[in-house]
Amino acid sequence: MAMKGKGRKARDEEEAGKTLKCVKDWTNWSLKKARVITHYGLIPLIIYIGMNSEPKPTISQLLSPF
Repeated sequence: MAMKGKGRKARDEEEAGKTLKCVKDWTNWSLKKARVITHYGLIPLIIYIGMNSEPKPTISQLLSPF
């Protein structure tokens, strides 16, 4: 008598493949979001830290290269 459908091993491998794809998708999504946050947040963070340091510089002193 022949069994119909997939075997247990094939189902387990298929499920593992779906899980791996989900993890890869989530990782790619997270890295893209982190890249955008870093891109737009790095300079404001540096300015914020600089404004809260001693002695307190003016914004023009922080932004000028000299």
